[in-house]
Amino acid sequence: MPHTISASAILRQLRADLIGKDSYRGVTLTYSWLANQFGHFGLGFIPAFIVYKILLLWWTAREAALWAALGVSFAWLAFEIINFLGPLLSHKQEKQKRTAKGDYTFQPAWGNVAFDTTTDVLFFSLGAFTASVLLYWSSLTFIVVMILLLILIYPSYYWYVTKLYLQTAQYPFHFRLSQWNFEMPDDKKEIIHQFKNNKDDGMHLLIFGAKGCGKTSLGVAVATEHSIIHRCCIYTTGIKLYGLFFDPFSGKKEKKDPLWNWRSCTTLVIDDINPGEPVKDDIVSPRSFIRFLDNYGNGNQVNRDTLKKTNVIWILGTEVQPANTAGKWKQMLLNELGIDENKILCLYLN
Repeated sequence: MPHTISASAILRQLRADLIGKDSYRGVTLTYSWLANQFGHFGLGFIPAFIVYKILLLWWTAREAALWAALGVSFAWLAFEIINFLGPLLSHKQEKQKRTAKGDYTFQPAWGNVAFDTTTDVLFFSLGAFTASVLLYWSSLTFIVVMILLLILIYPSYYWYVTKLYLQTAQYPFHFRLSQWNFEMPDDKKEIIHQFKNNKDDGMHLLIFGAKGCGKTSLGVAVATEHSIIHRCCIYTTGIKLYGLFFDPFSGKKEKKDPLWNWRSCTTLVIDDINPGEPVKDDIVSPRSFIRFLDNYGNGNQVNRDTLKKTNVIWILGTEVQPANTAGKWKQMLLNELGIDENKILCLYLN
């Protein structure tokens, strides 16, 4: 369910990003977003300065400064409208082409894309009008700058915090659901939507498939959509999780700890539990998984309760008869963890 990142955590990350990055400070998604918006600001500021110098050949400084800002702002607005409406208007045609080829792509979240595009345009305009104010002082352009700054408060907060959700999830790559373009019939698509739109705890999605069928990218994409609506997610591999099962649980959070971990997240992606074909054998069986979960003891209730209450994406391999594979893992969830059958979804990828 939606998880609120504290103001202190946001400020701590912002302070770290403002220090900058170099050869020993890794680039974070939050830092990349700040750098990207500074670039948009610069792409408004510098062209406005150049256009101002050109317009000075015919107009007064006051007129040149104002029209330079307006011209650059509207030029970027026109560019972004074309950039946004092009894919949107051609969506039906492209969908028909993809269907004819047998490929499938989930529809983009156009509202989210539009919000992102609007944020970029606002930063372009802020740069252009800031240049205008510096080139020739005008109360009108100053008011415009102040209005733009006020409007940008919420988008900046939303996108910065969203990037914080994404980077805390530790995804191996950034991947939206609309980018997944493998073949998928409507009934399987409905399974994905059912998990993605689920608002309850403890939903389990079992993804089966051979090597190269897109099961990892699909799992990451679904979890990414959860991160974007501010749910705390964690990506981990099966091998890493088996070791995490043995970490003691104190219930207390230290300052050095991440914002959340596999025990406190709402959506958990467990990748590479088994490789799938061409590796025919299961490296880890459901029985072995439970032994790791219980720390070779009589039952680690904390670990069991964590998996039961968490939305989990299980990325599994295949066997000659996939139904048997699904049966073994599904039976483990039903019998060992006590998960309701209506909260278990199974998906086979070709």
